[in-house]
Amino acid sequence: MPTEMSLRDHFYEMRSRILRVSIIILIIIIFCITFGFKVYPINIHIIHLPSTIYIPFIDPNPFNNIAIQVTSFMKDTLLPVEVKLIQTAPGQAFFAQIYVAGLIGIIVAVPLLIRELYEFILPAIEEKKKKRINFLKMLIPTIGLFIIGVIFSYLLVIPFTLDFLYKYGESIGVETFLNINDFITFVLQFLIGFGISFELPLLMYVISLSQIIDHNFWKKNFRYAIIIIVVFGAVITPDGSGVTMWLIAGPMILLYLIGIFLVQTKIAYKEV
Repeated sequence: MPTEMSLRDHFYEMRSRILRVSIIILIIIIFCITFGFKVYPINIHIIHLPSTIYIPFIDPNPFNNIAIQVTSFMKDTLLPVEVKLIQTAPGQAFFAQIYVAGLIGIIVAVPLLIRELYEFILPAIEEKKKKRINFLKMLIPTIGLFIIGVIFSYLLVIPFTLDFLYKYGESIGVETFLNINDFITFVLQFLIGFGISFELPLLMYVISLSQIIDHNFWKKNFRYAIIIIVVFGAVITPDGSGVTMWLIAGPMILLYLIGIFLVQTKIAYKEV
């Protein structure tokens, strides 16, 4: 029978798992700021008719790397037309690419992060409940929820927030400029915040199975959860209007209710 781990052993185990994930993310960051995608046209003949197909290749080009290409895409799809992206000091554009590469690294490393978290909390779960938490079964909904949060933020929340905030400048006729570091930090803040917040129902489910707290805890403390969620929304949003805060707090409250439903439904226990 395995001996119970001490607090120090848990700390060392957690540190080693974080280190492994960090190394993978670092490798991805280096790759994203070193290589870029380049499309090459290839002429082919099908049934004697000339045709051209475009095939992407990896191109070692630090001045047109993956992070720069992603940044350009975000600039073109998120910024209002009247807003100009600028840098006010040497190196700002470079560090902005590091931040973008870090986001890509986190997203790509999500499966590994889930695996490490799964193996870390598994010993705390009763043996009869371990069969219900299969890693592959947990991996798909976890990645799915994270991606849904990122897409929801990118397509709805960020464009609305930027347009809402910059309409104030437009209303008094001032030129609007946005520092590239501020823009990237703003976008990453929303993407990562929403990606993580959409994991709330699954996190509540796993914590309840591990018996760290009783599953009735979530329902009894709903009012306090609302306060914490609202504070989280206020911290992660840049303006003090309160409008954008509820764009985060509203979905999270709904996700919290979904989490309560999951942890209190026996059918959900069997299916996950």
